[in-house]
Amino acid sequence: MKHIFLYGPSGSGKSTIGKQLASDLKLPFIDSDQVIEVNAGISIPEIVEAEGMPKVRDLETEALRQIVNGSESVIALGGGALLREENRALVEKNGKVILLKAELSTLMDRLDKDPNKRPLLAGDLKAKLTVYLEGRAEHYASFSLQIAVDEKSVDQISRQAQVLAGRHHLSAMGEYDVVVGSVFNVPNLQNPIIVTDENVAKHHLEKIQTLFNAKSVIVPAGEEHKNLETVSRLWKAFLENGLDRKSTVIALGGGVIGDMTGFAASTYMRGIDWIGIPTTLLSMVDASVGGKTGFDLPEGKNLIGSFYPPKLVIADPSLLLTLPERELRSGMAEVVKHGIISDPDLFAMCQQGMDWVKANLEEVVKRAMAVKIKVIEEDPYEKGIRAALNLGHTVGHAVELVSKFELRHGEAIAIGTAAEARYAARVGLASQGTVEAIESTFSKLGLPIQIPSEMPREKIIQAMRVDKKKNAKAIRFALPVEIGKVELVNVDDLESVLE
Repeated sequence: MKHIFLYGPSGSGKSTIGKQLASDLKLPFIDSDQVIEVNAGISIPEIVEAEGMPKVRDLETEALRQIVNGSESVIALGGGALLREENRALVEKNGKVILLKAELSTLMDRLDKDPNKRPLLAGDLKAKLTVYLEGRAEHYASFSLQIAVDEKSVDQISRQAQVLAGRHHLSAMGEYDVVVGSVFNVPNLQNPIIVTDENVAKHHLEKIQTLFNAKSVIVPAGEEHKNLETVSRLWKAFLENGLDRKSTVIALGGGVIGDMTGFAASTYMRGIDWIGIPTTLLSMVDASVGGKTGFDLPEGKNLIGSFYPPKLVIADPSLLLTLPERELRSGMAEVVKHGIISDPDLFAMCQQGMDWVKANLEEVVKRAMAVKIKVIEEDPYEKGIRAALNLGHTVGHAVELVSKFELRHGEAIAIGTAAEARYAARVGLASQGTVEAIESTFSKLGLPIQIPSEMPREKIIQAMRVDKKKNAKAIRFALPVEIGKVELVNVDDLESVLE
């Protein structure tokens, strides 16, 4: 794990936002200026008056060396802390820097009200601040992660910082962290065992096994093996390898592995810890977060399961580089879905096509995960708004099942989302323009949008009726209204959805 550093001009709110971000992530907060003052025994203005600004920079370097060697934290930096190359290199090696930027008027307003006076801005505040910003404009612009703080609440900025940092702390269903970053920044685990499948094992098992000093169990790949027989095999492997209540199971793989491993962990000795290391785009942005675990019955997907969240999820985009092209495209169906639900900017990214996506995988993963995390934190047990995540899944799961899983999950979800969007337009919920935007985006990503003509419609309807999302009178659909908004609607005439 790594530190999160907040940087930017005086008055940009580094301390205020840093405290909120630290609270949201359940991490300590450190103000580097306070560390300098504690170490020196006097305030920064007093240091400047006695020995000049170069002395402050020296003390700043000492403070940063001290801070980066401590436990993972959110750190507010002084407005010029990274002007010195040595400091910048040290900070960027040990974490992520997020620059907070603001308009001159915002900074003026805040600094006017701030009782802490900055030595560099003494005198005519507007003139001094203008020169200060002009002098550092190029320096500040060189940081890739930036948030404009003007007219945003502290909560909004904290959420944006979490997305940029790829770091979230979930607490609605048990406490756990979700991190987008290198799998090599992981804690030590007690008596761990890795569960993976034959395909993933070829590419990633050896390095992950070495990293964790873990045993492993390899199961056959594919949705057709997501059944009680495989879960029983996992329970037996846990017993044979001496796992007890203090052990940790590592799910290394896609959604199938995550679902089965989480369920096996939830029921072994009445529940032991597990962590998720998703290796597909689909599982990173969808299946790995939310705490849903389970397996399939011949009658339908995920009919047996439990809510049992992992203790940690590490989504390492570098693990996606070994994915076959079809799997990567499949994963994009859930990314598009998350854009439709509540992130129009993410949807616009998807419209750029696969080449853009491949060049910006980390950003795509961060934004798509953030959509799901926000929804599940508001509704962990699917009592209300979480059902929005089922967009495309009522038709999609049925199509996937009737295809005998020859269609990938994401391909089926793309077909389902397009079908449900067309239905939403027919009943007056969505515009034709919204439907066209959804269909063209899937097509640009190489995903199908039509139910195969040879697929029997009555079998799809039958599969929809036994899907886990039914209720007594009708099936509840999450239908798109516009890009960024869906509505939950009960539908009893299923034939009309497939027209």
